[in-house]
Amino acid sequence: MLGCERGAGVRRWFTLVTGLLECLCFAGAVFGWASLVFVLKTEGYFSNLCVNATRIDGTEFTDCSGQDEQFSLIFTIASFMNNVLLLPNGFLFDHFGTMVARLLGISLYTMGALFVAFSSSTLSTILYPALAFIAVGGILFLVTNMQVGNLFGSARSTIITLYNGAFDSSSALFLIVKLLFEAGVSLRASFLFLAACGVIHLVRTFLLMPRTLIPYPPPEGYTYGVKTCCTTKTCSPEQQAANDNAQSGDVTDETPLNEEPVEKVPGFRECFLSKFFLWHLVWLSVMQLRHYLFIGTLNPVLQRLTQGDPSLVSTYTNAFAVTQLCGVLCAPWNGLIMDRLKGKPRAPGQSEREADLQASVLSLSLTALQCLLFSICASTPFLPIQYLTFALQVLNRSFLYGGNAAFISIAFPACHFGKLYGTVMALSAVASLLQYPCFTLVKGVLGGDPLYVNIFLTLLTLLAFIHPVCVYLHCRRMAALRTKSKDTLPSPTS
Repeated sequence: MLGCERGAGVRRWFTLVTGLLECLCFAGAVFGWASLVFVLKTEGYFSNLCVNATRIDGTEFTDCSGQDEQFSLIFTIASFMNNVLLLPNGFLFDHFGTMVARLLGISLYTMGALFVAFSSSTLSTILYPALAFIAVGGILFLVTNMQVGNLFGSARSTIITLYNGAFDSSSALFLIVKLLFEAGVSLRASFLFLAACGVIHLVRTFLLMPRTLIPYPPPEGYTYGVKTCCTTKTCSPEQQAANDNAQSGDVTDETPLNEEPVEKVPGFRECFLSKFFLWHLVWLSVMQLRHYLFIGTLNPVLQRLTQGDPSLVSTYTNAFAVTQLCGVLCAPWNGLIMDRLKGKPRAPGQSEREADLQASVLSLSLTALQCLLFSICASTPFLPIQYLTFALQVLNRSFLYGGNAAFISIAFPACHFGKLYGTVMALSAVASLLQYPCFTLVKGVLGGDPLYVNIFLTLLTLLAFIHPVCVYLHCRRMAALRTKSKDTLPSPTS
């Protein structure tokens, strides 16, 4: 029995590490778009949209704003599909389980990589479905891996944010593709290799992931994967029944605490219409729009700030991509903050959910503050300060997506996680579509100067501070109700 427990512990850690590598190397590659754009421009994608033009002073130059617009539109569509399809995919994940969701994600990711591999400057439009498939497949890797945090109890928030940080850092994958391209490795060879890695994802799906969902908390004796050590010879009937129920998805969603009554689980509609969910949607949407516009317009912004110097553009593009690697180092700090505050002794009568919500206030506030500072730096038309912008961007993005998943996991029942996570990402994607009209406004009316749009987005990020204030006031109100009910209780001597 001891050997079985040790084997289960090794499997949990192996699942955690391989999932981390999967998210780090593949999941969020689409957000390294700026590095791939550099390669695609070199290869002549959409180069037919570049035209000769004359400046006011009479000098001629090549105007590639049409080319930039196409690249921006590709990223807008890919980032939109990345989020909006999480709604049906979340329902798919909750209803059919991990294996079905992962098989869909692997198929899409592999197909997208093959599309890029066999694209060319004459088949530039194939990039539209290719990047969308890579984006949707990658986010499914993240969603199916985040549940691994359920296996680690008190470190749950830390692991969820760690996976989101790995997702952010995987945007450096396209930097590796760019560096290999400059070293002589073709774009086709790089993406054929990424497509072949689908075999690794399949092996992990069948050997190291559950068929359905990982419950929280996992019942005693819970195992998963292709082979289980828990049999009728080594497990008690209760452990065997718990494991069978967990594998079939027949698991309750409340955390049993001896000192607390079991609460009625609210329905999906009730969760969706709650003020927590609605303000969380605003919190995510305004900051995500800021990040998407920054990433989608980074190449033309650098072209403007460097006055078209290709060497400087390449240097700053590489610097941006390298900073993305730090996402996996930044994100766990958000989870550690939440788990650390959650680990403090609870007040008498305080529920675990209320303690989790109270612990999330600092995380939500720090994330909003980081985005405000990032937006101010991004709005400053001074080239050297962009290094600071890159650092703040990766820090804030790591906190944003890790905090998003962690908050949904603690504020709402686990049985609705996939649906609510998919819903909030899908609705925030609608807001992210504003990036394309913003880009068009900058290129057209504003003559390529994004200053006024940046100022507007900076002011818009102030809305993100409403959410943590709302959660804080709720916790204060619950504490006041506990105090009032305690004062009204009759004394033992009365």
